[in-house]
Amino acid sequence: MGRVAGKVAFVTGAARGQGRSHALRLAEEGADIIAIDICEDISTIGYPMASREDLDETARLIEKLDRRVVTAVADVREFAQVKEALERGISELGKVDIVVAQAGVAGMKGEPQTQAWADVVNTNLVGTMNAVHAALPHLAEGASIIATGSTAALMDTAKVDNPGKDLGGVAYMFSKRALSQFIHELATHLAPRGIRANVVHPTNCNTDMLKSEPMYRSFRPDLENPTLADAEPVFYIQQAMPVPWIEPSDISNMVLFLASEESRYVTGMQMRVDAGGYLKWYDYHV
Repeated sequence: MGRVAGKVAFVTGAARGQGRSHALRLAEEGADIIAIDICEDISTIGYPMASREDLDETARLIEKLDRRVVTAVADVREFAQVKEALERGISELGKVDIVVAQAGVAGMKGEPQTQAWADVVNTNLVGTMNAVHAALPHLAEGASIIATGSTAALMDTAKVDNPGKDLGGVAYMFSKRALSQFIHELATHLAPRGIRANVVHPTNCNTDMLKSEPMYRSFRPDLENPTLADAEPVFYIQQAMPVPWIEPSDISNMVLFLASEESRYVTGMQMRVDAGGYLKWYDYHV
């Protein structure tokens, strides 16, 4: 029997990257999945979003694991879309036990900067709140809420490296920090109901977000048109362990733990999966 057998998980940003990885890992361990994604580009975000074909591929891979899946194209910035998608999934699968608020974007170098700020905050912070608030009326004792933060939420790098130069980049740090506080407060209020809420904080993760032109420019501002080959050596700086990034599966294993009964008394936690990145930053700046 799988570690989340008989449960239903609602996963946002599920078409590719970490979201797909989380959905598949939970399905491998017995969960049925409600999977949503925007499947549309955002003009201020300098890399392509996932496509409808990506979301369909996620569904195919889940079904290959002999699990049920309901998909929907929905923008987490819009509460009505999230609510409708979730409730359609519940009508087919019967319930929801696990919420994985994974959908997120990085707005580094986004223009116009004020719109980049709005798109990042509305996706990362408001999108997380929309997913959670849509699910709350349906959650019972034993349910688990898991939000994706970032080690950027734990390190005040904006003041050190980016003093007002890139509002979209600052929005990423702000949104991840704010959603972390939201989940902390939520966990306090849900604990008497036996519902848990935690945040997972990845470091650099091997996804399309990291391997993108705006991210290369952020890590190599000294170059006009940096490539992955230029940026990869600098990616190592983020971690204490000698790796440039971690894999989505490394985060998925933590998501699975937090979704399972193994973590039944773990709530209100900020779980770092960062190859020692926070330790390295803390030792340097404190």
